[in-house]
Amino acid sequence: MMKREEALELLKKYNKEPFHITHGETVEGVMRYFAKDLGYADEEEFWGQVGLLHDIDFEMYPEEHCVKAPELLREAGVDEGIIRAVVSHGYGLCADVKPEHQMEKILFATDELTGLIGAAIILRPSKSIQDMELKSLKKKFKDKHFAAGCSRDVIRQGAEMLGWELDELMQRTLDAMKTFCD
Repeated sequence: MMKREEALELLKKYNKEPFHITHGETVEGVMRYFAKDLGYADEEEFWGQVGLLHDIDFEMYPEEHCVKAPELLREAGVDEGIIRAVVSHGYGLCADVKPEHQMEKILFATDELTGLIGAAIILRPSKSIQDMELKSLKKKFKDKHFAAGCSRDVIRQGAEMLGWELDELMQRTLDAMKTFCD
């Protein structure tokens, strides 16, 4: 498996916008948190790289999202397990690879949710996640006009895949992000 720095450089090769880099790093942090929290601490690096690289093709190839990724990742010598997980996060939207492993389900469930949380943080007076509560996030989730690009259906489907209530997914993702975001 490549080193974290190599994975970050690979992401930056195909993504120049700071937003996309930050999103990859956020999902990486969430994936690392869940790896440890769910008993997969020995796979933390793997989970983290999946999170970091999940949108590798999104900026340069938006019309081929999750389709171009395998090619880009294989060219860089990335592990097939990472490639499968990266593609699975687009299940039902741009890919037909269904999330099977708990790690893939976490990625599917939290990708859109981290975007929604990130948008909510920007509007907070504190500009911080540290004082964000579940009720605030739920209010933003219910407002279909807020962060309209974040699919509520995908978030709900992700919670269902995990066998979690939506509130549990939201709270656990908030808890994850509070460990590494300001």
